[in-house]
Amino acid sequence: MKGLVILGGGTAGTMMSAKLRRLLDPDEWSITVVDQDAQHIYQPGLLFIPFGIYRPRDVVKPRARYIPAGVDLVLSGIDVIAPDDNQVRLADGSALDYDYLIIATGSRIVPSEVEGLTGPGWGRNTFDFYTLEGARQLFYAMERFERGRLVLNVAEMPIKCPVAPLEFLFLSDWYFRQKGVRDQVEIVYATPLDGAFTKPRASAMLGGLLEKKGVKVETEFAASEVDGERRILSSWDGRELLYDLLVSIPTNMGSEAIERSGMGDELAFIPTDRNTLRSEGWKNIFVLGDATNLPSSKAGSVAHFQGEILEKNILRAIDGRRLCADFDGHANCFVETGFDRAVLIDFNYDVEPLPGRFPLPGVGPLSLLKESEANHWGKMAFRWVYWNQLLAGKELPFVDSQMTMLGKWS
Repeated sequence: MKGLVILGGGTAGTMMSAKLRRLLDPDEWSITVVDQDAQHIYQPGLLFIPFGIYRPRDVVKPRARYIPAGVDLVLSGIDVIAPDDNQVRLADGSALDYDYLIIATGSRIVPSEVEGLTGPGWGRNTFDFYTLEGARQLFYAMERFERGRLVLNVAEMPIKCPVAPLEFLFLSDWYFRQKGVRDQVEIVYATPLDGAFTKPRASAMLGGLLEKKGVKVETEFAASEVDGERRILSSWDGRELLYDLLVSIPTNMGSEAIERSGMGDELAFIPTDRNTLRSEGWKNIFVLGDATNLPSSKAGSVAHFQGEILEKNILRAIDGRRLCADFDGHANCFVETGFDRAVLIDFNYDVEPLPGRFPLPGVGPLSLLKESEANHWGKMAFRWVYWNQLLAGKELPFVDSQMTMLGKWS
């Protein structure tokens, strides 16, 4: 029997296990998913925990529940991948041989990459919300915070879910207004980018919203050091920002197993063909989701769109056929802006977010690059879609893996 091994049981790995179990003959192919823990976290929900909209129990479910029948789940850390031997060596000393390997090990925050970030202020007046524990701790900090300067800093790009920092800022403005203390709280966004976002048109629109809400933006701010005792965030160009509460999006890196295996770039993301999703180093290894080094967003929607291309390419690779070069970098993201409103952006490698209607041209019901209540409820409904449709590897109605210009106003 031939073996397909999937490293990572998060969004991308779980989705692909479901897709491929339906497509590959179980008498010919075994499928094994490897992950280091038994909990599956709905990562988009972490953003809402600091504001009391979700609680930790709302975003955590047993991982095994979403691994389909006929797929083996191995709960173990990964020691090293030996691609020349077609083998994955696990932390417990055992090994898994494979004919094809899908790497979906995601990304992780590495706070130690910024000097002083994990010093005396970490967990006291400095927090992240990209982890369950960080989001939980930040909830209590936000409850206590009623006066002073809140600074949100993105240490460096790329990061998982690039719109999440903006959403945190917008929700903070709403949160403090609801508490009646917004005039006592200064909100500052320190970003390494030259604007609010990476794409010019969306950057201008979202930057305008930040300005309207009274959020100060410090652009091209490359964080160099945090002094937790004096509560100072410094940049490499000598700028200093005083803070009372620091919300950090630390450096994002790929899996430590990728580092140990020598398969990644300087941030441990794996060089991947931008259109076929095959690794650039090995013909029987494919990479999906946040583990890639692709210039697409590291977001759940991207993993979903990649999955539709990858399921075809796995079958083509097995049959010895030419791969489809169909992934165009498609990303689709809701941006919560507070007060039950959100913006929706839809873009790919070559086309920036444009205004329009989505998913049906002229009908919507969602607006592109514009705030609306419908977009907010679309964002909130996505949690059900995630658990019941996306993880099961099902197609989403009216949403194609490749971006369409239909309904967009150029």
